[in-house]
Amino acid sequence: MASHETHHVLDRPTFDKPVKVLIVVAPYYKDIADQLVAGAAAEIEACGGWHETIEVPGALEVPTAIGIAERLSNFDAYVALGCVIRGETTHYDTVCNDSSRALTLLGLQGLCIGNGILTVETFEQARVRAEAAGQNKGGGAAAAALHLLALARKWGGSRKGVGFVPFGEEIQIAGSSKGPDIA
Repeated sequence: MASHETHHVLDRPTFDKPVKVLIVVAPYYKDIADQLVAGAAAEIEACGGWHETIEVPGALEVPTAIGIAERLSNFDAYVALGCVIRGETTHYDTVCNDSSRALTLLGLQGLCIGNGILTVETFEQARVRAEAAGQNKGGGAAAAALHLLALARKWGGSRKGVGFVPFGEEIQIAGSSKGPDIA
């Protein structure tokens, strides 16, 4: 008896306000990275979104760049892309675990992030997963970020300025209904 694996894909989210997404890619394996970016860009554009792509040296720098961008810019969502292929040392485990953990922590702070950092055993596994016309993991990561953004907007919009008071928002002092000019 043959078993057929199926994957459910959510409908593409729709937005009533513009969407601005930052794609952060570690292009260590350039051919893989280019395919991941192509898939992510196509998914963002299919939602009517705008995107910018920046490159960082490696997968460990992707979460840091996203954290910096969140504090110093005005992106709505983020797509983390790259590829880590197992080598002969434990460096693979460190890079995979730490980049994933850092992205998860940023997500738990309220950032809308799609994680498309491939963690594979071989270059061929990476190639198959990255192909924009194939498994399209870059497009999947962008879709994840966009779905999270749709939820954030549904439940009250973005909370910019993680760790800072966003510009233009009134400061509330505990126990008062006035802003910061309280005597």
